Amino acid sequence: MTRMVNCVKFGRELPGLEKLPMPGELGQRIYESVSAQGWELWKDQVVILINHYGLNMADPRAQEFLNEQMEEFFFGEGAQMPQDWTPPGQGGKGGPSPYGKGSPAPPSK
Repeated sequence: MTRMVNCVKFGRELPGLEKLPMPGELGQRIYESVSAQGWELWKDQVVILINHYGLNMADPRAQEFLNEQMEEFFFGEGAQMPQDWTPPGQGGKGGPSPYGKGSPAPPSK
């Protein structure tokens, strides 16, 4: 039988995650309060953040930043898109970087 949760992202009862998404208190809160569908929204958001900021996931500061964004996304006012981000195909910085995946553009001279 599918485990149901009252999803904080959608405000209704939906199928929950099958397992803790991560260890620790935040992982437990997400497991108890976020649906599988809500978790998929976060997975899209985290890709945008990693690529936009060129985050190195081996860097503890990047991990801490994403954990803060995750908590805000689910339990705060909602994580904000990067200020200068635009969706791909709409101009701006939303498209792929010509300098490599996740790489910021080199500084202007």
